[in-house]
Amino acid sequence: MIDRRPLLRTIFDAAVARAHPDRVLAQHLPQPPEGRILCLAAGKGAAAMAAAAEHHYLDTLGLSPERLLGLATTRHGHGRPTRRIEVIEAGHPVPDQASQQAAERTLQLAGTAAADDLVLVLLSGGGSANWIAPANGVTLAQKQELNRALLRSGASIGAINTVRKHLSRIKGGRLARAAQPAPVVTLAISDVPDDDPAVIASGPTVADPTTLLDARAVLERFAIVPDAAIQRALMDPANESCKADDPVFANARFTMIARPRDSLDAAIAAATASGFEVMDLGELEGEAREVAAAHAQLARKAHDAGRKLAILSGGELTVTVRGRGRGGPNQEYVLALTSALRDLDGIAALAADTDGADGGGGSPGDPAGAFFDATTLQKMQSADLDPDAYLAENDATTFFERTDDLVTTGPTLTNVNDIRVLLVDPK
Repeated sequence: MIDRRPLLRTIFDAAVARAHPDRVLAQHLPQPPEGRILCLAAGKGAAAMAAAAEHHYLDTLGLSPERLLGLATTRHGHGRPTRRIEVIEAGHPVPDQASQQAAERTLQLAGTAAADDLVLVLLSGGGSANWIAPANGVTLAQKQELNRALLRSGASIGAINTVRKHLSRIKGGRLARAAQPAPVVTLAISDVPDDDPAVIASGPTVADPTTLLDARAVLERFAIVPDAAIQRALMDPANESCKADDPVFANARFTMIARPRDSLDAAIAAATASGFEVMDLGELEGEAREVAAAHAQLARKAHDAGRKLAILSGGELTVTVRGRGRGGPNQEYVLALTSALRDLDGIAALAADTDGADGGGGSPGDPAGAFFDATTLQKMQSADLDPDAYLAENDATTFFERTDDLVTTGPTLTNVNDIRVLLVDPK
């Protein structure tokens, strides 16, 4: 039996490396203005992006240090040493007090920008939770509770951010408005379907096509009844997000510097170089266990045909939480694969989040995902583990702790969604 885990990690690591700020940021950074550069960053890659910007401006271009300042807000454990741009670690996926304080300070800094300054906004996945500035009349606790309900509902990130943008003073284009009259340049690492700028970090510097009505419809669709203060806020026209005809956007520019598709292509190249035929399923959304069931059928068909096949996909899956267990969509996906493919040899899989965290409690040591192969099945059988019972409780983490199959990477300092790899080699 060939151990495919090193190859699975090589494929995953290639995807992560393709989107690291040290590799993708510098070539997109604008020339310094006559005045200052105010760098405002948010997301899991924010500290790494800030450090890369510092290196470019201070070391490569020799910019005077006093002309560069700013604030980068990232997830707890994702910090990185910086010189001029302060780093704050805050909550994710549920925002905390640090998230609120960081957002308030970010808005204050943006408000100091003059016409000859440049506001440089660096965004990556996780920015929606890292920057939280509740709308008037809404408390942090109320937004935290709503956020938890949305995360458990199975709603897509686009739907979740539609709600977030209408309960915020920084999202939905409002940061660009706060930065007037300075020009705003936003560089973003995408973690959303179709690379929609209005969804990445809830679009703090771009026009928002969604409305208060859309936000209310999301809550109705997922049967979420929020606090009365939130209901009032979602009826208040003052909380409508910034639209495309807002003149502030005439002085704002947005550039995508890394996409999930780029990282999926890097993973495909690594799989191809290892001698596998590749089936590219693209960037996917959907319920993790349902997607896993479909992929298991593809793997079974390839196995029966004797094909040496790598089945790859990206995107971000969801989990509708019904049990009380631990896990994230990647672990649930692999657990569903384990159930569906328990009778076959010659199949190995990895599913993991490129940011290094799949569910968990917000610790840097949280699992990124999980492996599946023949050893998983052996340990499952010897310990008399029933994967379906763990699926019923959404408790993939406990299952894979017992089989020693968790993938742990630590913070990767980027985020381009998930990478799923199934290697079929029946020979």
